[in-house]
Amino acid sequence: MTAPAREALVLRVVDFGESDRIVHLLTPHAGRLAAIAKGARRSVRRFPGTLDVFHHLRVQIAERRRPGGLARLEQARLVGWFPGLRSDATRFALGCFVLELLDRLAPENAHPQDARRLFRFAREALALVERAPADARLRVLLELVALDALGLRPELDDCVRCGGGPPAGFLVAEGGVVCGTCAQRVAGGLLPVRPGTLRALSGALRLPLARLDRLVLAGPLLAEARELVARLARFHIGLELRSDGFLDEILDGPAAGAA
Repeated sequence: MTAPAREALVLRVVDFGESDRIVHLLTPHAGRLAAIAKGARRSVRRFPGTLDVFHHLRVQIAERRRPGGLARLEQARLVGWFPGLRSDATRFALGCFVLELLDRLAPENAHPQDARRLFRFAREALALVERAPADARLRVLLELVALDALGLRPELDDCVRCGGGPPAGFLVAEGGVVCGTCAQRVAGGLLPVRPGTLRALSGALRLPLARLDRLVLAGPLLAEARELVARLARFHIGLELRSDGFLDEILDGPAAGAA
């Protein structure tokens, strides 16, 4: 049965067989969804240049015939896209990083409220990458806010063990800061972090996404923030993203300062 036309954002596309494509989508009604587009590499009528990353689509999808199987993408129409992400290598890499994070962690069959929040985050994040300076600061802040949108918000203010303070370090395995007293009972894995770093990250979680690029984060605080957020993301994902190393190369390379 084909459902009514719905919105979707393309996260990833994989060629399959001689003429098909498997499309990984983020939808505002069900979260992440994988669907097979039969004949997509040949059909200009049903898929007229629509199945590509960063594309915002209107899709018609037939339900899965069996549990664990793929849904079937019947038709896709382009609603909008983010052309600025393809005009600059750093923006493209950062945009791909955001999509891969969502592709790895966004749930299937999400609650509609969670699915809508994730879809709104994805669109606003790509729009921000398209217009704001694509630098290491924006990367770490977007990664942090993405984790928040995915329901993995770290505790940056009060001790995750006793609710007290002030923070003496960040415990990745427990997703938050611990106070000095509780830190003495931690066997290992405590990440030292300055109060200024925690304040900056906590402030980022309170800002509207469209204003995230206005937050100041530089020098040792930025280095600490990158380490904290990267280790937290890897803990939840379980592996390093394919786009991670490439993005680091671009951001930390000789041309980074001129970006």
